Amino acid sequence: MSRAQQDALSRTALGVFRLNGQFLAVSEKLAEPAGLTAAWWQVLGAVLPRPLPVAGIARVMGITRQSVQRVADLLVRDGLAAYEPNPAHRRAKLLAPTEAGRAAVRRIDPGHAELAALLARELGGQQAFDETVRVLERLSAALETAGESYRTPPPPGD
Repeated sequence: MSRAQQDALSRTALGVFRLNGQFLAVSEKLAEPAGLTAAWWQVLGAVLPRPLPVAGIARVMGITRQSVQRVADLLVRDGLAAYEPNPAHRRAKLLAPTEAGRAAVRRIDPGHAELAALLARELGGQQAFDETVRVLERLSAALETAGESYRTPPPPGD
């Protein structure tokens, strides 16, 4: 690996960490009027298309199963989601949004649309926004592939 590649990796990681913090902060603001947190919104959003097991939600979101389980239990407690039987696995129940959960996510939509329009404008239009999304998706796919083949080198002197 060249020094330029190492520097690019460091800058990318720092940029993504900052971006993650920015997204979490704005997501908290967007979710608050709906009575949700950013984490609750993320988990509900993952199961809007179809119910998923907690482990499946964790894979989609790239976080630990334990974190998702904690949020899922809170969503169920508050009537925003429910556990359903999983025909593929007797013990791994599926998490599904309730109508109250879907309604909460719909309350976020106006703020979400406004932020999307602001970001499109700041990025220079929809085409630039779409290209940004493509680049981030490529980065994620590349990191996943690289992470599968990466092996931690032995410590120096071994």
